[in-house]
Amino acid sequence: MCIARSVGESGRNDLPDVMVFQTLFNLNISRFPDPKPAKLKVDGRIGPGTLKAIERFETTVMKLASSDRMLAPGDATMAALLNGLPPGPSKEKLAVVMPRALPPKVDLYYEALVVGLKKYDITSSRRMAHFIAQIGHETASFRYAEEIADGSAYEGRRDLGNTKPGDGKRFKGRGLIQLTGRANYTAYSEATGVDYVAKPQLVASDPLVAVDVACWFWNTHKISKLADKDDAKAVTKTINGGYNGLDDRLDYLGRAKAVLGI
Repeated sequence: MCIARSVGESGRNDLPDVMVFQTLFNLNISRFPDPKPAKLKVDGRIGPGTLKAIERFETTVMKLASSDRMLAPGDATMAALLNGLPPGPSKEKLAVVMPRALPPKVDLYYEALVVGLKKYDITSSRRMAHFIAQIGHETASFRYAEEIADGSAYEGRRDLGNTKPGDGKRFKGRGLIQLTGRANYTAYSEATGVDYVAKPQLVASDPLVAVDVACWFWNTHKISKLADKDDAKAVTKTINGGYNGLDDRLDYLGRAKAVLGI
């Protein structure tokens, strides 16, 4: 579902859910007759302007006789808001899936995502939804393309190919699906013909590489087959090695499915 909890008068009004409504409302302004309402500030705060927007959408666009100024997951108003979105992926839909993402970050990664998803055949709505959900969690909505920790915890991890002094820090998690370890950096270098073992920082600093490495990892580990089965737990375990952050990943997945019409 696009929102996890109620939004509006007497609603739970969790920040991401309010931001989702504010973004969706702005994307539906063209459906209003003139004079059209002003865009809402997407700040996650519930106030008179956002409450009035709920009411105006319900009474003007949906043509309801009255409005209770409330939204609930899966209700008719949320369905009407989603029905106003154009088909296919877009920056605006990405912003709905990742309501906390800063617009410059969405701009930074969007075109690279279009290229990467097509290149690695992550193109069905279900595959895209699962992929975006995972990178949303892994990067905290595009905030981090490099692991915050210094990587020393990976020192000496032979299962990651870290056999030389300093490999833990040198090959810490980078890219939109946190590529980790000398072995993985070596495999990606061999796949692309670019020496990322010599310049591992590029996996995080170059947005095209940050996206491509995530798509490559997804493809190499055949995660599309798991996404086709809609198995979010299996997708998560393949990427994470466990189920860390599963609930958060499922929140992203719910929004991604909603905007992609699943």
